[in-house]
Amino acid sequence: MKSQEPGILVLSDGAVFEGTSIGQKGQVCGEIVFNTAQTGYQEILTDPSYADQLIVFTQPHIGNVGINSSDMESDRVFANGVIMRNASEVASHWRSEETLGNFLKKQKIIAISEIDTRALTHHLRQFGSQSACMMAGDIDESKALNDAKKFSGLLGKDLVQKVTTKETYFFGTHKTDFYHIVVYDFGVKRSILNCLSDLECAVTVVPATTKAEVVLGLKPNGIVLSNGPGDPSACVYAIEAVKSLLNNKIPIMAICLGHQLLALASGAKIKKMDFGHHGANHPIQHIKNNTVSISSQNHGFVVSEESLPTCLNITHRSLFDGSIAGIERGDVPAFGFQGHPEAGPGPVELKKLFKQFKSMIEVSHAKKN
Repeated sequence: MKSQEPGILVLSDGAVFEGTSIGQKGQVCGEIVFNTAQTGYQEILTDPSYADQLIVFTQPHIGNVGINSSDMESDRVFANGVIMRNASEVASHWRSEETLGNFLKKQKIIAISEIDTRALTHHLRQFGSQSACMMAGDIDESKALNDAKKFSGLLGKDLVQKVTTKETYFFGTHKTDFYHIVVYDFGVKRSILNCLSDLECAVTVVPATTKAEVVLGLKPNGIVLSNGPGDPSACVYAIEAVKSLLNNKIPIMAICLGHQLLALASGAKIKKMDFGHHGANHPIQHIKNNTVSISSQNHGFVVSEESLPTCLNITHRSLFDGSIAGIERGDVPAFGFQGHPEAGPGPVELKKLFKQFKSMIEVSHAKKN
């Protein structure tokens, strides 16, 4: 899988890391972030939440178990580029269908191996996530630095419309079940849809720009605001739709970017983090019962606690930095979680949030009938 083609990563602050190209030749820029998950590189790569980002894997060996069609979280890789310490030339697993290198080349993704990812991660922790440029094949360090500085970053950028479905569709086999859930696709992962289908509910997925009245016309018993990329504050159309849906008091479950949109629609504010939370080992405290769960996280924005309106209550906190990891409305049936409870990849402890959502739907339905 390894080639003799050189690869280089240049950060906007001038830091340079040299390695070897294992993907497509060319150049790409993006916001560079590091992910600390020990497994699940395929799920991470195909998570639409990574649009316009360059992923650094802190796990040193990537590609060991190859790639298979079952673990795809979307139809393709949305990340702009991939950086790793050592890309395995051999895929050894009974589910493997192709090597990581072949997959990245077919996906036309620029990827660099043989990078000192430990030093790179320490650098990002010290100076924060920033713009960067990757080059593979023909190298021009000065051009890479100049282009890295030109990259606009994610602040104020609506990336949801780059990843959302173009058309409404049904997911799973439960089309005629008693409860109907409508999912706003802001970059939804298939694992989330699988978890909802496992609740034995009918699941309909709608584009991110779908107006609230159209969703209400589908007669949902519950609504899910999915994960997704970019700055939630830029998704004005989604914020307005959520405001309208909250007024109708239909149960809402909001995940990651959806959690941030729920907060914005409720009157809170969002702020950019220094380097975000990206990994599958993040401890989360449940405020009400003082228990701790290990969670999967992938976000670069967070709800500002100073801006919380009285209608929002904090339900979960990150034990890494104390930031808000969960909220709920006190006046309507809606809650949000700043993480990935579907565990794709990661621990399964917070899948119980999906059962909490279904219980909320059942209570709401009972009150109406």
